[in-house]
Amino acid sequence: MAQAGVPYAAVPRGSSDGRVHFSDEVHESDADVEDNGLFEHRETMEVADNDTLYYGMSLGTRRRMRKGRVFWATVVCLVVVSVVGIFWLYFDGINWMQRSKKRNVILMVSDGFGPASETMARNFVQQVHGLPVGYQSPLDEILVGSSRTRSSDSLVTDSAAGATALSCRMKSYNGAIGVDPERMPCGTVLEAAKLQRNMATGLVVTSRITHATPGAFSAHVTHRDMEDLIAEYQIGNYSLGPMVDLMFGGGRCHFEAGPHVNSCRTDARDLLSEARANGFRTLDSRSDFDALDANSAQSLPLLGTFAASHMDYEIDRDPKQQPSLAEMTNKALGILSAATKNTNSGFFLMVEGSRIDMAAHTNDPAAHVREIVAYWDAISAVRAYVDANPDTVLISVSDHETGGFSVAKQLGPEYPEYLWNPFALEPVKHSIEYVSSKLLGQTTDSAKQYEFVRDTVFPKWMGIKDASHKEILAVAQEANSVQLRQLLSTAISDRAQLGWATHGHSAVDVNLYAYGKDAHLLRGSHENTDIGDFIVQALGLNLELITSLIKNDKVVQDTPAIKQAWMGRRDLDAPEHHPHMH
Repeated sequence: MAQAGVPYAAVPRGSSDGRVHFSDEVHESDADVEDNGLFEHRETMEVADNDTLYYGMSLGTRRRMRKGRVFWATVVCLVVVSVVGIFWLYFDGINWMQRSKKRNVILMVSDGFGPASETMARNFVQQVHGLPVGYQSPLDEILVGSSRTRSSDSLVTDSAAGATALSCRMKSYNGAIGVDPERMPCGTVLEAAKLQRNMATGLVVTSRITHATPGAFSAHVTHRDMEDLIAEYQIGNYSLGPMVDLMFGGGRCHFEAGPHVNSCRTDARDLLSEARANGFRTLDSRSDFDALDANSAQSLPLLGTFAASHMDYEIDRDPKQQPSLAEMTNKALGILSAATKNTNSGFFLMVEGSRIDMAAHTNDPAAHVREIVAYWDAISAVRAYVDANPDTVLISVSDHETGGFSVAKQLGPEYPEYLWNPFALEPVKHSIEYVSSKLLGQTTDSAKQYEFVRDTVFPKWMGIKDASHKEILAVAQEANSVQLRQLLSTAISDRAQLGWATHGHSAVDVNLYAYGKDAHLLRGSHENTDIGDFIVQALGLNLELITSLIKNDKVVQDTPAIKQAWMGRRDLDAPEHHPHMH
């Protein structure tokens, strides 16, 4: 190929092969032309005549053709580059750009929290604190749409299928934890974020960390009751190894070796020791939590279990013994931020207001509203983090509604009053769970039990000053835990004029909230799986690849699982949840 700016030396048409040949020789004098032996009278011929003779065209024509060829070659190159670029963007470029940019995703799940519960909590806070009628909660300000919650086998989902829809972006059956309808493992957004983007990952809950929602992001079992196996997944005992860098919540009993007074495992494995052998730092107290440096990643991976079973309801919580949801969320944000400070990876964090749901299962409006307000506090903490870190998106959604809750109740056959009374909830000091645990099996002296209910339970713990003899006697004599809780629920709910349709879940759509990077993309009414899709697209993840890696992992627990008599029953009656009753 000729060098730029170097003239070609022509070879006569009468050459041996009959073609015009070009070489890269440089003509430094007119003698070079004479050496071709073609011109006997050089002085009478111009350069232009040479071009016409040897190229069949004038020098000007050749120059115009050369410019034309350059122009069309440039056009062709631009078209090729454009087509290749479009294909690259379509097939992999967008994902590449997403993976190359630091993003944080914070998914917050308000378990069992329906639209009526948001209304009730807003009314309660506005009325009790004397706020303006136009008061908006931290969630009201970021409402973008709604989520439809059905599972693959029922119009009314449970938490396991609801969480699996978010984590695997897949509808599955009620009870499914990170498995598809055929009971095969499905890759989760948490696992993909860890493996494909090298993101830090975390779970913060107020339930057992092995419960349905956190389990669906970190484990793969055919039924939610298999919490022993879920715990094994969470410390890395499966093909992918440890996927969760930080876990805060309750549920220590599923990591403690059984049989033991503090254990609820059905085998003798000591998962706390196994976790430490896998590099985890383990915490089990408020002092351990307070000692954590929120600006340091040195403690990761981290397993903090601050209760044997679920953490206490906010209404019962002793702040000297257990951190709040907002405190755990804030500390998790600090630690995960420190872990990703000098990287391009970011973090994925799932935060659950777990016990909003459990209070609704018990039809306990006073505990329910305090759990919602505690969740709002966590929402405010995350919103502040998003404001300071604009490449972060917050998504808040419920897996389902619980209780068939209504902000109204008809108390008799006559036409009902149009009112409800938030002030009936204000003086309540303890949850129905706490009160019932103090009543069941405490004494066989019926007179003392009656006095205890009359003088302590109703007036001091439940804020009820007008309890009738019939109400007091019924509570004092009831020995069945479910019936006792129903009596206590009726006493509070009637005075507040709040209604409940069920102790289970309902099929109602739930509110969808979002704040931060690309939050507008979630506007409108969505299937719950769309939220998983949003996370996948935001981070450029491939869940199918994760699914292929875990397809042979164990999904059935070797030992018997602890079954629930009805949804939430084990959560209320299990002995590990009430250690003082052993």
